Amino acid sequence: MQEPDVAEKPVQGEHEEHGRKVKDMFGRIARWYDFLNHFLSLGQDIYWRYRLARAARPAEGGMVLDLAAGTMDVSVELLRQYPTVRVAALDFTHEMLAEGKRSKLKKGRENAILPVQADGRKLPMPDQCVDAVTIAFGIRNILPREAAYAEVLRVLKPGGRFCILEFGTGSRRVWKGLYNFYLDKLLPGIGRVVSGDASAYRYLADTIRAFPDERSLAAEMVDAGFERVYHVPMMSGIVYMHVGSKAGDDRS
Repeated sequence: MQEPDVAEKPVQGEHEEHGRKVKDMFGRIARWYDFLNHFLSLGQDIYWRYRLARAARPAEGGMVLDLAAGTMDVSVELLRQYPTVRVAALDFTHEMLAEGKRSKLKKGRENAILPVQADGRKLPMPDQCVDAVTIAFGIRNILPREAAYAEVLRVLKPGGRFCILEFGTGSRRVWKGLYNFYLDKLLPGIGRVVSGDASAYRYLADTIRAFPDERSLAAEMVDAGFERVYHVPMMSGIVYMHVGSKAGDDRS
């Protein structure tokens, strides 16, 4: 009976070590995060986040969980599109939330957006308390993803939507390999020049390359228990939006 526990401990240890490294890495680049997002995507990330928030469809006056909220760009967009909702902005890295709070939580937003440092695998929230969950470029950084899926399902109300914005797999050639060249060669260099941290943007390129393709990620969501799962490509499949619902009231 002890063998499964012995086998699981090294895996759990690897996941915890991964989490600490990710937390430290984003803490180092928090100051430059917004600028580099806009610069490296040529401003397209603003539109991608708009599409993500639009897909959430929370109830009037409801609560939305913005998971891996970072500097809270998605949280702000959710509030812009749905002025009556409240947004729980949860992120594993305190420095990212602090940067977002400094630059974005003003003009009344401080009462509607609630930043909290938390682990996406152990959400400090009761069951069935949110109308929708969003996560932008964060599911890649959570291991194991299954733990995050389970927590999202737990806190979602029946019929609520889980909306994921994430890079497509970098293993597929896009724009005749131009994007792949950018990912492998240019991205780490630009990140190093601007932020002084080449390793963070090398990590970004490596995790995009290793990430599941859109069909595999959709299958993960279905296996986790989400229904009506679909995905939408953007920018020739460089980015995908995935949407799934918790079983219950049909709001689609």
